Amino acid sequence: MQIQIEPASEIPIYSQLVNQLIRLIAKRDLRPHDTLPSVRSLAADLGVNMHTVNKAYHELQQKGIISVIPKSGAVINPIPAKSSEAARQRMQDILHPFLAEAIVYGMTRDEILSLTSSLISELTEE
Repeated sequence: MQIQIEPASEIPIYSQLVNQLIRLIAKRDLRPHDTLPSVRSLAADLGVNMHTVNKAYHELQQKGIISVIPKSGAVINPIPAKSSEAARQRMQDILHPFLAEAIVYGMTRDEILSLTSSLISELTEE
């Protein structure tokens, strides 16, 4: 599993871990029903505190991306064939401030759409 933590980043370490695990799942490097490393193991591999990994796993569980099964570990949930209304609303709530910020930085609609399309291609290429 390719995860790199940037200790000097302004992004909290648990958020870096959450973001990178979601990226690996989106890119299908991690697949539904795959088991994630134990909290202790991943913390040791990354050189971070176990509570940091536990917090990341808990956030992924709250988002419905993984299930934590006692004595079995953290398992990646299946990706739904179709998004739910709740998922679309959640993404709208998350994307809205990012798009507003892009506009404030002077990006045009075409630049935003091009960047978005490029990122989707990067995540969905096999």
